[in-house]
Amino acid sequence: MTDIVERYDIPEQFFWLRGSRSGPPVEFDSATGIWNVYGYPEAQQVLGDPATFSSDTMRVVPKGMIPEGEFSLEGFITQIDPPEHGKLRKLVTSAFTRKVVADLEPRIAAITHELLDAARERGGLELVTDLAYPLPVIVIAELLGVPSSDRGLFKQWADALFQRDAKVSLNEPSEEQDRDIQATLKPWKEMSAYLAGHAAERRRQPRADLLTRLVEAEVDGERLPDQQVVNFAIVLLLAGHITTTMLLGNTVLCLDAFPEQQEKVRADRALVPAAIEESLRLFTPFAALGRSTMREAQLGGVSIPADQMVMVWLGVANRDPRQFADPGAFTPGRDPNPHLAFGRGIHFCLGAPLARLEGRVALNILLDRFDPLRTDPEDPVKFIPTPTMAGVRRLTLA
Repeated sequence: MTDIVERYDIPEQFFWLRGSRSGPPVEFDSATGIWNVYGYPEAQQVLGDPATFSSDTMRVVPKGMIPEGEFSLEGFITQIDPPEHGKLRKLVTSAFTRKVVADLEPRIAAITHELLDAARERGGLELVTDLAYPLPVIVIAELLGVPSSDRGLFKQWADALFQRDAKVSLNEPSEEQDRDIQATLKPWKEMSAYLAGHAAERRRQPRADLLTRLVEAEVDGERLPDQQVVNFAIVLLLAGHITTTMLLGNTVLCLDAFPEQQEKVRADRALVPAAIEESLRLFTPFAALGRSTMREAQLGGVSIPADQMVMVWLGVANRDPRQFADPGAFTPGRDPNPHLAFGRGIHFCLGAPLARLEGRVALNILLDRFDPLRTDPEDPVKFIPTPTMAGVRRLTLA
């Protein structure tokens, strides 16, 4: 990967992309008060044991670090444990069944062609702005039932929430961390108000969309509280596009970095899904996710006390040589390829089938229309600054 690091000037924060990591699979970082999990089997253990490693990380955030009453994660499905998690997840699984997702393929192809035609008329293609961002946003907005024409707003909120270089720490809050939290609260409140308005409108006038389904849904005979509906919709809107945006940009980057593999994929389109899976492993978009210990846990040869924050580095685990031979190579068709890019267990990404479909359709069309697929050396690739998210925010094709 050394040549790729130099070629694209990959930031130092993506340490796992800059060469093999040395050190134990589980380490405590006294500077942040967080336990970091880097190994593949250790990550599997954490993700597969929700009773020990809870998804509710807010429970271990020190009081006062987040202003009281300013922020609620009620209904935020990525932060909920069983049995409530299973009940909430069931509400939307029918919207992401294999058939429902497969039926979206013609619409995804049509949007992709429209976006590429518009970019050609403008005289060039910047992959993220012209395709990788708007494509999944339009698809998830149409599913959810909010206007896809508001995607400029969605991008503002997503950028404000995710495109930050702030590092997570549970130690004494600093002025910088306080400023970051305050800067995050504003877009969160704006997005909550926007979706609350649409949810209220669905109560008055139901439609055949996912937001109506959430508004009308019952769990244990009771309707979901307004805050749960809004937070559930936030997860779907944000997670429903950010993963695909990064997946598509990262896969194109991998094909540019490994031209011999691009030729193989171009010649045999049956390899396109395998190229996407290998990109997800090599260049994992959501590189880390948090858990909190409900009790003392033995992991990777160390003992982690109860009520500790644990950061699982999926991007590092997906390059663990104990699991993947030659982990720094881009090898479409790697078999087996049990990467953890979409998580594992009860929180396995709900939208993974949709993200894979969007990636496959868009990548095939890009290969049809660009030969070769290569980055513009006059316009350097730029990366998302967030330490726990590995993806491009600007990638111009030559």
